[in-house]
Amino acid sequence: MKGEAGSMRQEKPKQEERIWGSMKKAAFILGSGLLLLVAFSNSVLGQLQRFWDASGCFQQAQWERLLSTFEGKEWILYIIATILVPGLFFWSFNGLLLVADTARKPNFISRYRIQVGQNEPVDAMKLRQSIRTVLFNQFMISVPMVVFLYPIIKVRGDPCRQELPTFHWFLLELAIFTLINEVLFYYSHRLLHHPTLYKKIHKKHHEWTAPIGVISLYAHPIEHVASNMLPVVLGPILMGSHLSSIAVWFSLALICTTVSHCGYHLPFLPSPEFHDYHHLRFNQCYGVLGLLDHLHGTDTMFKQTKAYERHRLLLGFTPLSESIPDPPKKMD
Repeated sequence: MKGEAGSMRQEKPKQEERIWGSMKKAAFILGSGLLLLVAFSNSVLGQLQRFWDASGCFQQAQWERLLSTFEGKEWILYIIATILVPGLFFWSFNGLLLVADTARKPNFISRYRIQVGQNEPVDAMKLRQSIRTVLFNQFMISVPMVVFLYPIIKVRGDPCRQELPTFHWFLLELAIFTLINEVLFYYSHRLLHHPTLYKKIHKKHHEWTAPIGVISLYAHPIEHVASNMLPVVLGPILMGSHLSSIAVWFSLALICTTVSHCGYHLPFLPSPEFHDYHHLRFNQCYGVLGLLDHLHGTDTMFKQTKAYERHRLLLGFTPLSESIPDPPKKMD
């Protein structure tokens, strides 16, 4: 017993040292990423900048017209850009996915399903209950939270200021938003997998071991605030972002989390294999980009699977489940 206690005392400092080392590596990689972004901004991005500038006068003129129309009522523009526009993208995309999940139309889409044999079709009662929760989270939590943030964002910089952001600044903001989202989501998500918090809070989201797009926002209210909302809204607050940047970022965040949960590895869309594996195995792949999972070793099992080999952008129409099939199951 004494020997075991001694070994545990020796192991604890080593574990803390490993965690601290991983955090330093993460800071180094994130910082290096920002430097590389700046370094390459004068090459390929220069071409895109010229295209942006060519249409910039038109965009600026339309924005000034909107400001003139809503002069003195800029909060209406804020509501449209941060709530209505992202919500429209979310439900339009998920509406198409729900047709595929419930009616199994078009027929070919089932070839792209990640977990074969699951949700064919989706359980109607379970789906209705999940949609009610998603609507509650959106209207009773997200909307009030975004409205409450308006005066806080204005302290950092008026989101409805007259001048639109430059192309380089816009890309830099998106990069920073993405990195902040990765860090906050990874650690809040991993914390929610603590046995106590998982049982009381996060287990709700994991009722779907084979996820579909709309359940990306199916979560306990505490989780919705801590893991779904805060990692997304903190970046624009810190950067004092323009309303146009906020609208694009919120819309992208909703589309990306929908893709991650959709259950289909579709052509020309980001791979959902990483997060789909998390729903399947629970204790792997906690992040969004996978960077912090690599640093903390929470993707080791995933890297040993065929799903890891399929975790890439599909640039053709042949499903990766056909070109990189799972190994045959062993017979007892």
